[in-house]
This record gives sequence, structure tokens and C-alpha cells, in this order.
Amino acid sequence: MSLLVSEAAEEVVFPPGDLWSDEPPMESDLHCRQMEILISSLEYWLGDRQDFYVSGNLTIYYSPNQLKSEDFRGPDFFAVLGTERRDRRSWVVCQEDGKYPNIIIEVLSDSTADVDRGLKKQIYQDIFRTPDYFWFDPKTLELTGFHLVDGQYQELVPTGEGWLSSRQLELNLGIHEGRLRFFSMDGELVPLVQEVAAQERERADQERARADREHEQANQERARADREHEQANQERARADALVQRLRELGIDP
Repeated sequence: MSLLVSEAAEEVVFPPGDLWSDEPPMESDLHCRQMEILISSLEYWLGDRQDFYVSGNLTIYYSPNQLKSEDFRGPDFFAVLGTERRDRRSWVVCQEDGKYPNIIIEVLSDSTADVDRGLKKQIYQDIFRTPDYFWFDPKTLELTGFHLVDGQYQELVPTGEGWLSSRQLELNLGIHEGRLRFFSMDGELVPLVQEVAAQERERADQERARADREHEQANQERARADREHEQANQERARADALVQRLRELGIDP
């Protein structure tokens, strides 16, 4: 969310890998949580793939002079496809084979909304050439998206569900319980890791409850069988006693 720095500071060319991110903290827990949701769910969706990078509030350095003192941006969320999946201090375009993000999402706030809708949109269109750009207001739930067509951003038309499609990720973006979430093209909510864990715990609890019910049912069946066996023994004992009594009376049973 840094502003474009045009004035040249001390002209020092930083060596590869030594460019730290220079972004301020997220403006609120709401913004931070939204960024975490997008990162976590996309990483879960892409699974074990090793050909992508996803991050948020991380500086992208794109100066043609390879300077830290000029030309940098820090999108709230971005993903780069066709790259190496590894940790980074920042995204330095000249050290990443000239790759820019395939998708950027900005989370609007009162202090950044005008820049996100204006200057940043222009930079992402004209310099980054990022194919998919979205912004989302976590307070008003405004969701707007663009796809790059012939070098110009064209605004996306929502689906019947009110979702916007990212062609780069082959996913939809939509609002779920007040948060911006990814949806598959089949309409399934892309879960968070913690949601998957909760679902697995719920399934385990259900399986345990089913096993407990079956165990209890088996115990009841065993108890019933024991009662029937005892009843049969009692019936047999009474029959034997009756035969013995008849024999004592001289009657052949």
C-alpha cells in the first residue's frame, strides 16, 4: 500500500535477495483477516503445486534501475503463477525473470480507496500488465474486478450469484459471511485450512458417535442374547424337574 516514490534517494543497487519488504501494517484486524483468508484458501486450493507464489502486503520492487528507492508497490494480495514456490523478503521483478503478479486484490480503506481505484489501477494496467485486478471494501462489501483486454482493463460483469471470475486462477471471487472468498467454477467454496480441520474433526466426531452407537447396540444385543440363553436354561431346568417328578410318580414321560 506504499505510495509511488518518484524522488531518487541514495542510488544504491541492492544485491539479489537483499530487498526487504517495506510495507506498513494493515490498517485494521478486518483488513489483516481478509488478506489471510485469501492467502490461506488459495494455498489450500493449489495444494502441493510448486509453481506459484502468493503473498500479501509485501513490497513489489519494479524499478528498471533495480533500485530500492524508486518504483515499488505493496498489494494487499497478489499471486504469481509459473514461478518457484518459496519464501521471499519481497518480490523483486528484475530478480524474478521479469514476472509481475497474475492477479492482484486490494482491500479498500478510507485512506487507500482513491489510490486503489485510480493510481494503482493505472500502474497495474500499464506497467504490471496484471491480467486480473480486483478491489474489495470489507465494510460496504463493494466488489469490483477487471480483466486486461488489449492492454486496457475491462470491468467484469458479475455472475448470477454476484461473483466475479478470475481467468488466471480459474476461480470465482464472491462474498461469503461478510468476507471475500474464492469459489470453484462448480460453485464450491474454497475452504480455509482451519475449516478443513474443523470438518475433519466433525467427521471424526460423527464416526466416533456412530461407533459408540454400534457398540452400545452390540452390547444390548449381547444382553438380550444372554437373557434369552438364561431363559432357555430355566425352561430346560423346569422341564427336567417335571420329567423327574413324573418318574417319581411312576409315570414314563
